[in-house]
Amino acid sequence: MNVSHGSVHPVEDVPTTEGAGPNPLRLRMKDLPGMPGTPGGLVLRLAQFFFSAAALVVMATTSDFPSVTAFCYLVAATGLQCLWSFSLGIVDVYALLVRRSLQNHGVVCLFTLGDGVTSTLTFAAACASAGITVLIDNDLDGCARNHCAQFETATAMAFISWFAALPSFLLNFWSLASR
Repeated sequence: MNVSHGSVHPVEDVPTTEGAGPNPLRLRMKDLPGMPGTPGGLVLRLAQFFFSAAALVVMATTSDFPSVTAFCYLVAATGLQCLWSFSLGIVDVYALLVRRSLQNHGVVCLFTLGDGVTSTLTFAAACASAGITVLIDNDLDGCARNHCAQFETATAMAFISWFAALPSFLLNFWSLASR
């Protein structure tokens, strides 16, 4: 069948189901805001990138972050989140400029897997860093000797980055599961 597919070429006129008889054409669900290739998806990717980059920069500028494994893990996880969000942000910009849909099964599967891995890593790193920050601040009373404000800021930025990554993962997973 030599017909252009909607995920490759944009469809200007949406086919109607009027007069199609007992078996109407199955139409693909409209792209929801926040899905890849939509303006909402681009906003989520940019938020993920900026907040994870902020967490990375704030944590990496402290002199004593390498001495704590959880803080090193936060730097690694937010660095991976930055790379993933930036690369998918570029893909979203391209899809918006050329008016392409990113609802190909392979693409959605890749996005779902990547979003799931990076959001899980970011959440785990933020939780570990929050635990260490509470330990230093409340239990050890070591904030006078450490950069507690920077640790708390980086941890908060990582949590906000995770809050922006979670809708991307859930929308992609839902799109993948509804096929």
